[in-house]
Amino acid sequence: MEEVLLPIVIVGMLFIGLPWVIMHYITRWKTAATITGEDEKLLDELYFTARQLEERLLTVERIIAADNPDFRPVSASRQEPSPFDISRRN
Repeated sequence: MEEVLLPIVIVGMLFIGLPWVIMHYITRWKTAATITGEDEKLLDELYFTARQLEERLLTVERIIAADNPDFRPVSASRQEPSPFDISRRN
């Protein structure tokens, strides 16, 4: 009896169990990898807030630089080059 039962169990695990486990984790991976509309809205708000704070910092640095000629703005020395080629603008 055991000689017949073991191959049936192995074949069942190969053709039913293994594909089920693979499909289960594929669907879990696809649902977890997506960004929701709420997350996208939050990212947009954070980006907008960061831009506002950067503009405020630059304004404060310009005001301080106008009052004190020896002042060197920190943001001017650490500005990274733009990844876009500005000379190719229309």
